[in-house]
Amino acid sequence: MKSPCEEIVWDVLPSIRAAIAEELIKRGASQKDVSKMLGITPPAVSQYISKKRGYNIEFREDIREAIGRLAEDLIEGGVDDLVERICGVCRLLQEDENACISTKCKGK
Repeated sequence: MKSPCEEIVWDVLPSIRAAIAEELIKRGASQKDVSKMLGITPPAVSQYISKKRGYNIEFREDIREAIGRLAEDLIEGGVDDLVERICGVCRLLQEDENACISTKCKGK
């Protein structure tokens, strides 16, 4: 059984990164630019946008909007602390009592 922290590392963070990568690509960023903005490898970006990695969670609308704002800020160069912004998105998800980020909920 995974601890809550393991759930976040293995499921939540990749899903958030995948959603951010998708938003950045929609806004015209290249995969190389996305990898630099997010501090991840180009192959990771490729896996995120091809839905091979990080698509375990469906986000409610307000979380998608927060991800969209973050993507826009990244493109405009207005993100001083990316980790804190991603943590903010994660906290929004954790506050949702209807969200299921546990493998128990997914039938794994």
